[in-house]
Amino acid sequence: MRYILSLILSVILVSATNSCSRKSLKLIEKSEQTMSENSSNSGPPCIIYKTKSDFDKLVPVILNNKKTEILSYPGINDIYYKGKFAYPTKLSDGFLLDNRGIDKDVAFLSLTYEEYSKLKKTPSIMEFKSMIISDDPLIEMYDCGSKYKFKNLLDDVDKLIKNNELNKCRKIK
Repeated sequence: MRYILSLILSVILVSATNSCSRKSLKLIEKSEQTMSENSSNSGPPCIIYKTKSDFDKLVPVILNNKKTEILSYPGINDIYYKGKFAYPTKLSDGFLLDNRGIDKDVAFLSLTYEEYSKLKKTPSIMEFKSMIISDDPLIEMYDCGSKYKFKNLLDDVDKLIKNNELNKCRKIK
């Protein structure tokens, strides 16, 4: 009797383990498929924008959507991209490619990247607020997905602009 009971328990245990393994395998496969589908969206975003004036050399900060508080600002050492000042890259038709990490609630300070880099310490929030020269500088802004999805980022994004295909990007403003 013990032998039969032991045999039944073994069969149940093997069956349950096998069922769990199949479920786990399906979950892993689904996760890999989702990761593959989302891979074009992973990585740094390709943000392009136009401004109302020439703010290219000025340090950006991020405001709340009511434009009343500074939510984000760079530290003195955070204004570099690949070892150089994180100036936006000029594109066709007055568009700029973001290299700093701005969004629709960007504002620009009266300080250039060069002036900012020479400061002894990062300014206080009150000092930042007094330096804002434009809290509504954008004409338009687009998110064109991950920078990694482009074979030649600058050429490919410039083609979108020149061919009037910005509808392939998500309009932010």
